[in-house]
Amino acid sequence: MLLTFEPFCKDADCNLGNFSLIQEDMKAVLSFLLILITFLRGSQGFFNHSSSLNEKIVIGELNEDVILPCSFESGPNIVIHWKNQDYNVHTYYKDSDHLEKQDPRYTNRTSLFHGEIHNGNASLSFRRLSLLDEGSYMCYVATSIKIISKVVLKMGAFVTPEIKYEKRNTHSFLICGVLHVFPYPVITWQVDNTPISESNIEETRDFGSFCIKSRVNITGSNSTYECTIENSLLKQTWSGRWTMKDGLRKMQRENVLLSCELANYLFLLNQDFVVTWSRMKNETFSVLAYFLSSSQNAVINEPRLLWSKELINQSDFSLTLRDLSPLDSGEYLCNISSSKYTSLTFQTVHVEPSQSIALWIILLSVILMLLVLVTTFYRVKSRRRSYLIAGSFRKASQYRK
Repeated sequence: MLLTFEPFCKDADCNLGNFSLIQEDMKAVLSFLLILITFLRGSQGFFNHSSSLNEKIVIGELNEDVILPCSFESGPNIVIHWKNQDYNVHTYYKDSDHLEKQDPRYTNRTSLFHGEIHNGNASLSFRRLSLLDEGSYMCYVATSIKIISKVVLKMGAFVTPEIKYEKRNTHSFLICGVLHVFPYPVITWQVDNTPISESNIEETRDFGSFCIKSRVNITGSNSTYECTIENSLLKQTWSGRWTMKDGLRKMQRENVLLSCELANYLFLLNQDFVVTWSRMKNETFSVLAYFLSSSQNAVINEPRLLWSKELINQSDFSLTLRDLSPLDSGEYLCNISSSKYTSLTFQTVHVEPSQSIALWIILLSVILMLLVLVTTFYRVKSRRRSYLIAGSFRKASQYRK
C-alpha cells in the first residue's frame, strides 16, 4: 500500500518519499521518522489518530474574528498544519507560510502569529467567520516531538433584535424580531411582569441562520409589554419594552410635555444608544427628532419642539411641543435603543380648538350660510322676474296678431 503524508508540501525538501535529499540535522530526521511511524500505526491517517488529542471548545460569532488556540514545546524545524476534516486550512514550515494547497474557503482569512511561533504559539487567527466555519479543527505541530490538538469551533449569530409598534385599522400589535440568529433562540413575552404564551411566530432560514418575528396583540391600553430574546450559546440577551402613557387633551396654542423616561438606566451603562421621537400619521411614522449618545448630538426636525439637554443628561428624554394646533393631534412614540435593550413609550395627544377660535369659526359659518341663502334668494327672484317679463311679451304679441 502506497502511503502519502498530506500535511506537507510535495517539493523535494518536504516530501517524505525524497527523504535522502533532505540535508538537515539528525533531529529533523528523527522528527520525520516519528511522524512516519505514527502514520503507519494509524488505520485512518495521522489526523484521525485521536488517542493523544487535547480538545478545546471555542465559541465564534457571525462576521467576527476568533483565535483557535494551539501551543507546543518549541524546538527546531517547526512544522505547523491546520486542517478541518479533509480541508487544508493553513500550513507553515521552513519559517514561512505555504498556502498552495489551502482550501479556497479560507483564502485571506487565516494567519499565524509569526513572531510567537518560536515561543511555542501555533494558534490560528480566523477572520470574518460564517456559520459554515463550524466544525472540528486539527492542529499538528512537529519539531523534535509531535503535538496534536483538536479545537471544536461552535458558531453563533445574534444580530441586534428590535421591537416595533404597528397599527392596522383599529388593531394594534407589537412585533419582536431578530434578522439573524443561531442557534434557535428562546423568546418570551410578559404583560405587566406576567408571562404569556399567546404569540404568533414567523420564521425563515437564511444561510443557516434563523429570521424570527414574534407578534402579540395589544389588549390592555395601560399594560406594559416586554419581550426577551436569548441566545444561550453566545450568552447574549436582549429585551424590548413597550409602555403606553395616559392620553393628553390640550387646547390650541398651549404647550404639551411628551414624557419619555428610561425605566432602568442600568441597561444603557457603557453602551451607545439612540433616542428617536416620531409621530404616527396614516399608519406610518415620521421622525420628529433624534439623539445620539455617541456624539451627544440632538437633531430636531420640528421647530416647535423643545428638547432640554439638562433632562437628557438625567436620562429623561421627554420633550415639549409648543403652540399646539388641532393638526398636532395624533400618536407619538419615543424609541430608546441600544444593542441590548429597546424601550418604546407611546402617548396620544388630542388638541381642541380654543373657545375664541371656535366662536369665530361658528360666526364665519353663520355668515357663509346667510350669504348662501341671500344669494339663492336673489337668484330665484331674478328668475321669476325674467319669466314674468317673457310671459308679458308673449301675450302682447298674440294680441297684436
